[in-house]
Amino acid sequence: MSADEDAAARPRIAILDDYQSVALKMADWSAVERRAEVAVFHDHLADADALAARLAPFDIVCVMRERTPLPRALVERLPRLRLIVSTGRRNASIDLKATAERGIVVAPTGYSSTSTIELTWGLILAGARHIASENARLRAGAWQGALGRTLKGATLGVLGLGAIGGEVARLGRAFGMEVLAWSQNLTSERAQAVGARLVGKDELLARADVLTIHLVLSARTRGLIGAAELARMKPSALLVNASRGPIVEEAALVAALREGMISGAALDVFDEEPLPSGHPFRTLPNVLATPHVGYVADSVYRIFYGDAVAAILAFLDGRPLPHPALTPRG
Repeated sequence: MSADEDAAARPRIAILDDYQSVALKMADWSAVERRAEVAVFHDHLADADALAARLAPFDIVCVMRERTPLPRALVERLPRLRLIVSTGRRNASIDLKATAERGIVVAPTGYSSTSTIELTWGLILAGARHIASENARLRAGAWQGALGRTLKGATLGVLGLGAIGGEVARLGRAFGMEVLAWSQNLTSERAQAVGARLVGKDELLARADVLTIHLVLSARTRGLIGAAELARMKPSALLVNASRGPIVEEAALVAALREGMISGAALDVFDEEPLPSGHPFRTLPNVLATPHVGYVADSVYRIFYGDAVAAILAFLDGRPLPHPALTPRG
């Protein structure tokens, strides 16, 4: 076999949305690179035709969380695709029915929620003490401009007490906060285990000084917080969302912030990502926004990319994947 024929026979791997240019540094890819051609893309393509043209030559695609969705319309335009490695344990932006019909394997990786828990508290503290705006004032040559609030004695409302919400609640107690919680299937026993008290949804909204969201996006949770729910909150309340943007109705939140129905929002997630350049969340003075960086931390990326390498090598060898493949529900 000639060198050109050997290169043509080697699998081609695309690593998408490597915004920080660190994918190849977070794991040892040498064993993969001996057997495959690896291409890393640092930009984000949203145009469907451009994305299909870019990915058409590849056998394996590595996606970072839900940065690049893989709907049926795209999957059906990728004739060579055999494996998708999706960082994290789930990915709602991949059409698993379409991949199953094509025989495409979707391999998840391990995950650590520590970075998201820590960022949530960073957002809460920064929102309560106006850290970003006070830093901007100082850099502009000004001095103090805002009156912060303390958390001790305030009420923390937690929507969802899973692995992330439960730890956020426990840390709320460490700050001396009263912690209330609610979700559709939450039990009093689970709430008590993390130092929270189960209350009804309306009471949670009405009493929370800080409302923080930690739910999985689903048909039940999409739009869970809309205009009516925001109207029940205190005018002094801070809404924090490091889960998924569509859990909160975006237009309703923009209106509530403009009208002063709540004091502010600290957001790491949005309906459309990357956030459009002219979006109100980029300019509203009572919004603290970060670009979906809850999981963007060195220790998490080492898990993601280390497991991606292991999944690719297992797939090429015909061995079981390190983590069970994602399959459609029902």
